[in-house]
Parts: sequence; structure tokens; C-alpha cells
Amino acid sequence: METGSVTTPFGRRSMTLGMLASQVMAGEIKPGQSVDKWKLFRALCEARPLLGVGDRALAVLNALLSFYPKNELAQGNGLIVFPSNIQLSLRTHGMAEQTVRRHLAALVDAGLLLRKDSPNGKRYVRRDRAGEVDEAFGFSLAPLLARAEEIEQLAAAVMAERLHVQRLRERITLCRRDIAKLIEAVVEEDISGDWQGLYSEFRDLIEGLPRSPTTAQLELLLDELTTLRTDILNRLEIQVKSTKQRGNADYIERHIQNSNPESTSELEPSFEPKQGAIAEPDNDRGFVTAAKGRGETGHPFAQKDEEQSRRTGVRNDGGGLKSFPLGLVLQACPEILAYGPDGAIRNWRDLMAAAVIVRSMLGVSPSAYEEAANVMGPENAATVMACILERGGHINSAGGYLRGLTRRSEKGEFAIGPMLMALLRANAPAGRKVG
Repeated sequence: METGSVTTPFGRRSMTLGMLASQVMAGEIKPGQSVDKWKLFRALCEARPLLGVGDRALAVLNALLSFYPKNELAQGNGLIVFPSNIQLSLRTHGMAEQTVRRHLAALVDAGLLLRKDSPNGKRYVRRDRAGEVDEAFGFSLAPLLARAEEIEQLAAAVMAERLHVQRLRERITLCRRDIAKLIEAVVEEDISGDWQGLYSEFRDLIEGLPRSPTTAQLELLLDELTTLRTDILNRLEIQVKSTKQRGNADYIERHIQNSNPESTSELEPSFEPKQGAIAEPDNDRGFVTAAKGRGETGHPFAQKDEEQSRRTGVRNDGGGLKSFPLGLVLQACPEILAYGPDGAIRNWRDLMAAAVIVRSMLGVSPSAYEEAANVMGPENAATVMACILERGGHINSAGGYLRGLTRRSEKGEFAIGPMLMALLRANAPAGRKVG
């Protein structure tokens, strides 16, 4: 049976104060104390980072526990196990004996095992006439029983920290998604503001996070992202309120103008061609009218669209598809610059000329590009060609891809904004950040 006397190691192994402290602690086991050995081992695995033991050392400890005959660790059952290194090697799936000895020493140094060496250093048991264990020499599991409560508390702390980090990462992911989607929306809607600067700040925060961040670094990043998201939402709220007020004022003004019962011509716009205008077929609207020699359209909202385009810099071309400012297109698709006249693109005409060169280089047929220009508008078709060039390595057939986008545009299922934002995000780490 195990005694409470202090034992010293066999051979050249020296005695340390840590070993003495472990033996003293093992002698303070509470009367009747017991613990399920496998539940305690699972807690040990959880608390491993705080105990300073490796996974292979835990594999050796698992093998030692398998030699203990009972499921409950208790002082009354005896706490000494005495397998040979060969047996431990077999139960650790062939681990080398030298490695087994090294990890046994690590477990002793960590205060999880005690050596009870025999006079000759061998591990064996001496039994009485009844076959009961009289005295055993090997490794004592008493420190595990003595530290069971401490180990369970450490395991609970590790699990709580892991859950905290998981929730931090989830909240960071939600913040990142919110910020990216909000900035994408304001670019799509062409809302005025320093959105490029905010996007650059957002990318700097994300790229400044190390590969294996600490909990404190994650908490700091979450605070900064939350502040940035709040700033964006506040700006958008101001913009929405301002737009709503302008919309109400416009509605009141239109209501006053249309309240004149004698002004019946203002209620329904006339679609009859002007004198000297001809009717031309259109795929989307059936027929539109165009004035001869002046390039004027007979669509009742054409003048309003042109005024809005001059005011905002964003135009609606074929089928209502929105085209974006040239500067934003070039920032998202810088590779198209090399194909402009003299290696530069100064206006939309230069971009469309470069798009024709890129079309030929990528093997897009003239008919496919002409169809895209008719459906999307020439500026949008040139923008799409710039995007295809930027992602050329990921597109197998540029012509087929362009025809697919053209068909989606005809159905109103395609928008250029998300494509440009994706390219802006892809180019940002390479040094071409927005802003």
C-alpha cells in the first residue's frame, strides 16, 4: 500500500524542491476523496495550455491511467501503477521508449505524477499471502487526485476563454460584413461622402490583425470596428433623413402644381412623336421616338435623366443599368490603363477605345461586344470589358461570360456596382486601396 513517506529518485536523477512539494501535496488528500479518472483526464486535456504539458505527454498519462484497475481514483484503492516502458510503448501506439521516458519526466516536472522508485530502480509490486498488494514501486497518481479540483477549475477557465474568443470572432465577422455591405450600398447608390476614406480605414484595421491574435487584440479590433460601423450608420441616417425631407418637399410642390383642374396635359405625358421624328424599334420598350438630325429622344423622362447624370456623375444607360464615375472604374480596373491611347485613359472615349483592343485580345467576337453595347450602353460595356480583363485569369471564355452578362442585363438581373466593389477589395491588399 502507498505510504505518506517522502521518497527520492533512483540513480543519477536528483531530488528537487518541486518533487518535494508534490509529495507533500499528495499527502494532503482528503479522507474518502475520489474522482473518475477519465473525467479528470478530459479536464486535463482542456487545461493543457495552463498546465504546461504537451499532447504526447498526455498520451503517456492516458496509457498510465489505463493500467489503473479502477475507474475511480481513490487512496483506498492504491494509487501506484507499475508498467514497464515496453508496455507503455505498446499502449501509446508504438512510441519510442526514449520518448516515453522523456514525457514521463515532463509529467513529473509538471506535478502530475510522483516517482516511487524501488531500491534497484525497477517497477514491480509485492503481494501478501492473500494476493493483495503489499507494496508497489512505480508511478503514483496521487497528485492527480490531490489536484483534481484545481484541474477542473483550470479546464473551466480555458473553456470560458475559448467561448469568449469564439463570440468575439463572430461579432467581428458580423461587423466586417455590415461595414462592407454598407459601403458597397453607398457606392451603388452614389451617395456623397468620404466613403473611400472609410473603406481605407476599414481595410487597415482588418489587415493590421496578426495571424494568431490574442484576446486583447480581438477585443480592441471589435471596439474599433463597432465605432466605424456606428459612424457609417450615423452618416447614412443623416443622408436618409435629408433625402426624405427633400422628397416630401418635392411631393408637396408637385401636388400644388397638379392641383389645377384645367391643366390636364400635365397628368399623362404624351408619347406621340414630335413633328419630324421617326419611330425606331427597341428591344425593351417596343418603340421609342428619335428626332431627326438632333439625336433627341422622345422618351418623356430623357431630359430628366440627362440632368441627373450631369448633376451626380452617374448615368443610366441601356435598360436602366447604372454606370459609375470613370475614376472609380479605373481604380477598380487599373490594368485597362495600359491599353489606352498613349498608355493613359483621360475620358470615356479613351476607355471605349481601350475596350475594343481588349475585346480583340481576349477573343470576344465583335457581335458579342456590339450586343452588350446595345443592351448595357457603350460606357457600361467598356466598364464590363475592363472588369473581365482584371479577372482574366479566372474566366475561361470571355466572350461567353460577356454574353451571359448581357442576357442578365436584359432581364434586369445584373448590376455593375457589386463587380466593381469586389475588384476594389481584391486590389486593396496589393497597395491599390480605395482612397
